[in-house]
Amino acid sequence: MALSFPCFTKSIPESSIRRTSFVQCNAAPVSMVAHCFPSSLDCHFVLQSRAANYCSRFHGLKIWMLKKLNLQMSIKRKRGQGKKSTWLEIQGKDQCSDHLEMPFSLEGKTSEDTYETRIMMESVEETSVPNTQIAESSLPSHHPALSSDPSFPMGSPPSLQEISSYNSENQSGRVPSLCIAVIGATGELARHKVFPALFALYYNGFLPENVGIFGYSRKDITDEDLRSIIAGTLTCRVDHQENCGDKLDAFLNRTYYLNGECDNKEGMAKLNARMEQIEGNSEANRIFYLSVPQEALLDVASSIADNAQTQRGWNRIIIEKPFGFDAISSFQLTQSLLSKFKENQIYRIDHLLGKDLIENLTVLRFSNLVFEPLWSRTHIRNVQVILSEEQGIETRRRYFDGYGIIRDVVHSHILQTIALFAMEPPVSLDGEDIRNEKVKVLRSIRRLELDDIVLGQYKAHSTDNSDIYLDTLTPTFLASALYIDNARWDGVPFLIKAGIGLIKHRVEIRIQFHHVPGNLYRERIGHNIDLATNELILRGAPDEAILVKVNNKVPGLGLQLDASELNLLYKEKYNVEIPDSYEHLLLDVIDGDNHLFMRSDEVAAAWNILTPVLREMDEKKIAPELYQFGGRGPVGAYYLGAKHGVRWADD
Repeated sequence: MALSFPCFTKSIPESSIRRTSFVQCNAAPVSMVAHCFPSSLDCHFVLQSRAANYCSRFHGLKIWMLKKLNLQMSIKRKRGQGKKSTWLEIQGKDQCSDHLEMPFSLEGKTSEDTYETRIMMESVEETSVPNTQIAESSLPSHHPALSSDPSFPMGSPPSLQEISSYNSENQSGRVPSLCIAVIGATGELARHKVFPALFALYYNGFLPENVGIFGYSRKDITDEDLRSIIAGTLTCRVDHQENCGDKLDAFLNRTYYLNGECDNKEGMAKLNARMEQIEGNSEANRIFYLSVPQEALLDVASSIADNAQTQRGWNRIIIEKPFGFDAISSFQLTQSLLSKFKENQIYRIDHLLGKDLIENLTVLRFSNLVFEPLWSRTHIRNVQVILSEEQGIETRRRYFDGYGIIRDVVHSHILQTIALFAMEPPVSLDGEDIRNEKVKVLRSIRRLELDDIVLGQYKAHSTDNSDIYLDTLTPTFLASALYIDNARWDGVPFLIKAGIGLIKHRVEIRIQFHHVPGNLYRERIGHNIDLATNELILRGAPDEAILVKVNNKVPGLGLQLDASELNLLYKEKYNVEIPDSYEHLLLDVIDGDNHLFMRSDEVAAAWNILTPVLREMDEKKIAPELYQFGGRGPVGAYYLGAKHGVRWADD
């Protein structure tokens, strides 16, 4: 049998197809030889064999060939060379008189087939091998393999995974370069968090070797000056010290500085030119971390969009909180950003969301059968989200006086935590699927009222007299009760407590379950049944842990009950140093995983919850309740808990 069909008038390099291959067909080996010569009209595949019926087998062969050519040459790009028509000929040892023509065109193909063949066509590149050269080889007839490549096992045709693995090991093409620009490179955040996180990723192999790290600010310093500034903040983890010095030197040698001076447009154009020197002609991707004040954000973002984006890869920008001052200002900010960037390019970062505690919310619930059935108002009595910090606002007084605890912490971290906790199961773990479920929760949260919040402000700081009295009514503490008006969480109070200048650093989510109906051991528990409430505790600080509070019998004679904690302490279970949250989030940006970053509609939904009460606070000039620095916070927080039938975890 002979089989031929017209092909595209595109040239395929002979080096990619000229090897002889064999396929088993009714116990008859068929030799496949590439015969390339130019034609202005069409091209043919000619297949000859003694087989009586070859159609179904050849269809699989054709698909495999297209996949193989596509995968092998997808890294290559056209370089302006002229394309020639090509003939491919597949010949067997035995000649047959039967001949079957099959059209090989875009007509009648599915969109997937069209896409694959189009990619193949666009990836094909001329080589120096003359078109008239015919590569032939002969293998023993007992080899039934489809491919003659020695890397593939003999037998059935290789799978796409095998082809992909083979190509990844044998491709000589360049890996796309990555340039990361830190705008505001000499600031505290960049020096102490961003650059150390980037070095940790580089040290652990999460950044490509052809990465370029760029610092950008208005200070008149050199590359060496920036390297000296950040060198003292870069450290290797305790559990990984191999080649630390070499890696550090390599990272610093890939770090550059550019003085933006007073004109960001001109500065970003210079940054673009310098990035292009590093990138060369290969595919290039870029990340811009905007560690700048809110008043400079739009000018910097606009300058990047107009002057520093690459045209040979993707561009992503990272924006620090807060994301606006209220609903109106946030809307204006969002519209300005979306006029320059697409939504999938914008990553609104909140470092508190990079903790393992946050990731464990979904892992614990969706990967353990024991928890998912309990995740509703039927079994959960209340949920507490607690974030307390020991230090005051000494290093960020100017920023905090303008925004306060609600805009700084509650809008992003607290509400995002609740959204991840309370969302319905997403369709998949894709970032957009998770964000779709999060925004539904945010839109279902009841708007805050003044009666449901307690504001506080610490009044004394023994080590810093400048903090004894704050100049404004800006709250440093908030306790509040939120309700989600949907079928799963109707009537369940979500109590939040966030503050600074408190007794200890603490980050945790505490789920309290309902009491056991008709508890047989009620008399053994005592008068305070709340002490025997089952709890699930996800702790992020001081020590990361997962705890389950259960009731058990005390060993010995008699029947005495005790409330104990089944604990998973990370530092005891896993002998590793836990990565910083910035490492986690920066790696997510590189990978394009956006599920921990707020989408524009999430930002708007969160502000709709908070803006009415913020406006009322400003109009009525609500004075926060004072509390002692280093204490437990305002007394009013405990009355708020009692009002909603909740005993705070730290009581």
